[in-house]
Amino acid sequence: MMQSLENLLGKLSMRKRTPQDIVARLREEIEIAELDTSPEDTKKKAVENASKSISAIRLMLFGDGVAEPVQESIDAFAKMAGEDDLLLLLASHLKIMAFETRKDCVQVFNNLLKRTINDSLTVLDYLSDRDNMELETNLMKGYEATAIALVSGSMLRECLRSEAITKRMLESPLFWKLFALVEASDFDVASDAYATFKEILTRHQAVVASFLEDEYDKFFECYNLLLRSENYVSRRQSLKLLGELLMDRANFKVMTKYIASAENLKLIMNLLLDKGKHIQFEAFHVFKVFVANPNKSQPVLTILTKNKTKLEAYLNNFLTDRQDEQFQEEREAIVEEIKEL
Repeated sequence: MMQSLENLLGKLSMRKRTPQDIVARLREEIEIAELDTSPEDTKKKAVENASKSISAIRLMLFGDGVAEPVQESIDAFAKMAGEDDLLLLLASHLKIMAFETRKDCVQVFNNLLKRTINDSLTVLDYLSDRDNMELETNLMKGYEATAIALVSGSMLRECLRSEAITKRMLESPLFWKLFALVEASDFDVASDAYATFKEILTRHQAVVASFLEDEYDKFFECYNLLLRSENYVSRRQSLKLLGELLMDRANFKVMTKYIASAENLKLIMNLLLDKGKHIQFEAFHVFKVFVANPNKSQPVLTILTKNKTKLEAYLNNFLTDRQDEQFQEEREAIVEEIKEL
């Protein structure tokens, strides 16, 4: 009873403070908590107060089922997110926050990203390129600490809804770090990094197509290493994503170049022989693009013709127990294509 009363009084006290007061207090408490000369008790208290400030922001943005959010307060937080460093404040100090407070940070951060300022530009539109890059850099650094990796990843993917941020990420060294992160030894970190990797490469198709054309050699040199990975999950996920990228119409030029390569064909044919049936299945969806191409390059045609008999025999018995009518029809069609080589 006493605890409930204290919580209620705490909420009422928070509502009397302005958004500007709360953010200013949050900034002060974070500085105290991260100051090396602060006594441990002082740091602990500062973290608690910072958590209360973040809870207050969440309360003002979402309400609590009793009191509805006030638009004036929402607008004030949006303005501070776009014109000040509120987003960076939330994204850069996750390590000192408790688990529940980190979840509050994600909610507040993602909510503010969707807000507009003066009913026109979004919060992200207001940020300078330098501020945006600092934000993205800090969120990527979150993958270095297991405790905050998933939280940082969630925030980063919300940022990637912006085409401008996706373009900037692709053009920065940050993107290339994801190739190592998707193979991190920590499964949760690797899985979340892959979700970010896929988000970057699939959401804004025109931007990605241009990037892949410009960085074709470097990208596929790195990507083919994922396809050769000893990590089963990495191979499977990368194969599936490759199939999606090649079949995307926006990537037609990239697909044409990829399937003209004899080395790429050899790699995919080896993956057709993988022990894992799921990897065999995903490899087939890339292999069929090589075979169905009416304008095969001479090196690709030579390999397919040379291996015609073996391929036909192998594919006649390839995943025949798979309950997938479309796949079985495609398999039979590819066998016929190979016969006619």
